[in-house]
Amino acid sequence: MPAAPASFLDPALLARISDLALLARTVVDGFMHGQHRSLRRGSSTDFAEHRSYQPGDDLRRIDWRLLGRTDRFYMKEFEADTNASVLFALDSSASMDYGSKGVTKYDYGRFLIASLAWLSQAQGDRVGLATFTGDIVDVVPPSARHLQLLLHTLGRSKASGAGTLARPAERLAHMTTRAGILVLVTDCYESPEDLARAADTLRMRGQDLIIFHVVDAAERDFPFTAAATFEDAESKTRVAVRPDDLRKRYLESSRSHHAAVAKRLTASGADYVRVDTDQPLDRALHAYLDRRLARSRVR
Repeated sequence: MPAAPASFLDPALLARISDLALLARTVVDGFMHGQHRSLRRGSSTDFAEHRSYQPGDDLRRIDWRLLGRTDRFYMKEFEADTNASVLFALDSSASMDYGSKGVTKYDYGRFLIASLAWLSQAQGDRVGLATFTGDIVDVVPPSARHLQLLLHTLGRSKASGAGTLARPAERLAHMTTRAGILVLVTDCYESPEDLARAADTLRMRGQDLIIFHVVDAAERDFPFTAAATFEDAESKTRVAVRPDDLRKRYLESSRSHHAAVAKRLTASGADYVRVDTDQPLDRALHAYLDRRLARSRVR
């Protein structure tokens, strides 16, 4: 699959763009250009208008003109078939404000949501935003006219305070009055069991749930060498650490946690995607579009 130019997707370069609308447009334009108008063999990036024929589809909806040009069967999709309500939920707790290489997890989350919201709006979706810590902080209800308000709210939001997903999940579930897509961006600093319960709550109204697990490079690699005092961003607990004595145990514990989170969230029916803040946005964008393509095929 062709890759978009790195400059359009590199978080460190994107951090130089202060305007989220410009950043989102830059990412989406670069990403879509890199796809050469084809996400998959037989699929169009304009999937809000067409999709590939599936056995059992109504033959009256075949686009015969497109068949003549491509020699492939495509089905006409109408606005009610493909347009969705997409609610983006961003973890705004203090742990998200960590960044070892210039881009914090919170910045990465904002870049990601801004780009996905721009892409969703281009597909005709209603987009909305909720930020949360231990409860909901800001809300922009999903609407076809709320992209700029979403970007403005995202741009002024800050990461601070202690967070937990249980209460926000209940509130988010009641905010979604119709089946749609809920995109959750968080660093998953809770037990796999608590995260799975929150996922179950978020899916209770038939929502497609995509969870982006944001991980900083230092959390992944534990590159520290000098003895230091580490402070928990949310509880403010301080612990003196000799990294060489802790590294092996930390890395084993981290890998175990990530594997358990992925297993439990997937079992809950969520689409789980881990994204590392030193990596381009390709994987996250592809994962989102794959979910959209799958959703359009079952309608």
